[in-house]
Amino acid sequence: MASNDSDDLAHVRRPVIGLTTYLEQAKQGVWDVRAAFLPQQYFTSVTDAGGIAVLLPPQPSPEEAALAVLDGLDGLILTGGLDVQPELYGAERHPLTDPARPDRDAWELALFRGAEARRIPVLAICRGLQLVNVARGGTLHQHLPEALGTERYRIGGGVFATNTVEVAEGSALAAMVGAGGYDVHSYHHQGIDRLGEGLVVTATSDGLVQAFEAEGDAYLVGVQWHPEENADDKRLFAGLVAQASAYAARRRETA
Repeated sequence: MASNDSDDLAHVRRPVIGLTTYLEQAKQGVWDVRAAFLPQQYFTSVTDAGGIAVLLPPQPSPEEAALAVLDGLDGLILTGGLDVQPELYGAERHPLTDPARPDRDAWELALFRGAEARRIPVLAICRGLQLVNVARGGTLHQHLPEALGTERYRIGGGVFATNTVEVAEGSALAAMVGAGGYDVHSYHHQGIDRLGEGLVVTATSDGLVQAFEAEGDAYLVGVQWHPEENADDKRLFAGLVAQASAYAARRRETA
C-alpha cells in the first residue's frame, strides 16, 4: 500500500525552535527605527543542530500571544540580553542595572510559563537563565564585581571572556558536554543569588551558579554563558533539538 506523503513529511519534519529576540532602536542605511533582531549565531546554532529557527520578538498582550505562538513550537530558547527588572524579584534597582525592558520581561515570562505547562523543552541562555530563576521565585546579584570581587565574567568592549566552569556529574548538562572543567564564553555582570524553586545546580565557578536544570523529567537547561559563541561546539543546541524532536513525535501521537 502506498504511503501517505503528508504522514511521511510529518515523520521527518525538523523540530521548530522559537528564539526570543531584542526589540531595540537599530540603524540600517538611512533607517533608524525600533526593530526586532538577534545575533545570527543563535539561529545558525539551531539550524546547524538540525532545527528550524523561528524568531519571537516581544508582543503586545503577551499571555494571549504566547498561547498562540507555543502551538507551533517544539522547543524554546530564551536568549541573552539586557538585565531582568529587579522589581520582579523585589529588589531595589542597582545604579549599574540596565534600564528596564518590561515588554521583553513580560513576553518571555509568558512564553516560559506556557512552555512549562506544555512541557516544551527549554534552553535558557545568560539572561534567559536569570529570567527562569526569577520566574521560579529566585533572586539575582545585580552586579557581580561587588558580590564576587571579580570582573572576569564581563570584560567589556563586546569581547567574550573565557572562563572555566565545573559541570556536575550525572546532570543533563554532563551528558552533553561531560563532567568536570568546561571552558565557556561569558558576558554578564549579573548572576543567580537565591536559586529558584525546583531548580538543581549543575555547574558552578567562584561559588556562582553557572548552570541549572529542572527537577523531574521536564527538559529545562539553563546556562549563564553563551554557547552560541562557540562555533565548534553545538552540543547544547543539539541536545535541545533532540528533545524537541521527541516532543514533536509525542504530540503527533496524541493528535
